[in-house]
Amino acid sequence: MIYFDSAATSLYKPDEVADAVYDAIKSMGNSGRGAHGAALEAGRMVYDTRLQLARLFHINDCSRIAFTSNATESLNIAIKGLLHPGDHVITTELEHNSVLRPLYEMQQQGVEISFVKSDSIGRILPDQMKTQILRGTRAVVCTHSSNLTGNVPDIAAIGALCRLHNLIFVVDASQTAGVFPIDVEQMGIDILCFTGHKGLLGPQGIGGIYVGDNISLIPLKTGGSGSQTFHKTHPANMPDLLEAGTLNVPGIAGLHAGVSYLLNTGLDAHREAEQALMWHFYNGIKDIAGIRIYGDFTVKERSPIVSFNLGEYDSAAVCDQLAEDYDIYTRGGGHCAPLMHQALGTKEQGAVRFSFSFYNTREEVDFAIQAVKQLAKV
Repeated sequence: MIYFDSAATSLYKPDEVADAVYDAIKSMGNSGRGAHGAALEAGRMVYDTRLQLARLFHINDCSRIAFTSNATESLNIAIKGLLHPGDHVITTELEHNSVLRPLYEMQQQGVEISFVKSDSIGRILPDQMKTQILRGTRAVVCTHSSNLTGNVPDIAAIGALCRLHNLIFVVDASQTAGVFPIDVEQMGIDILCFTGHKGLLGPQGIGGIYVGDNISLIPLKTGGSGSQTFHKTHPANMPDLLEAGTLNVPGIAGLHAGVSYLLNTGLDAHREAEQALMWHFYNGIKDIAGIRIYGDFTVKERSPIVSFNLGEYDSAAVCDQLAEDYDIYTRGGGHCAPLMHQALGTKEQGAVRFSFSFYNTREEVDFAIQAVKQLAKV
């Protein structure tokens, strides 16, 4: 099997991640729910994971990080906890349904939405956002990278625009956490939503949200918190505010191992290796007759993703053939990015997506290039 679907989840992970999950299951109790050794061991690991994430994202106060099940939950917390009827929010055509669907729900409750449109290769410009700002604009919600094209918007420029106009900046870092450097202060990010199972190399079912100390959110759920037991209301302090119920301690342990691995080995080395594989693949297929590749390949900095179509062949059928005939695993279809597909003209056909990991090899990429060339001749 050759796995080129790391934008969906990182299949290949350091052995330390699996070991950490196993050890947590065997030895750790419920963090914040007891004073015995097993509970305290879990609590220390959870706290240390917050510290590691704070270091990774340049966050001054690690208590502003709460753990969730994934980026989708984090984005629901941010969008539904921040916006109110009468508010106006700006987002983009690059967004995943984990942003769009919560926003559409809020639209039904009286929130107004403006969309920054992309050009024919999926790019947006910060100047386009400036024209969308209204008197009632409260926030901007934007992905750090399109999961379909791999294009990376200028988050720092958008953050500066938000600071200038006193807007809350919410960033979906599902594709970039653990891949690109993220500095919430320098980039002007007020709320950062991330998942653990992609670039951070953790297991599925764990994610997180950073909330700046100037932001107040209504929690998505309330309940047990391990503190303030006799209060009728849920604790208002972070991270308890957003962590009702038992934490996924084994998942956090795996995330801790993944983040530690990245911090020790360096994000730049991983990203550069992944981008080198991406460029090798792109250069190997870009001249195939009938191929259409989506995204901006005129810039160096982009997520390690190449999405394309072969003639009029259905993208899912191409992916099936790659899997059945060549044992190459990719992703086809709509990628949960409906507005991006509409902008690219691929709503019906979808797109074949290759996404790369530093665990992939050049030999695997060469084999994939030949496979695509053979399919293009069929």
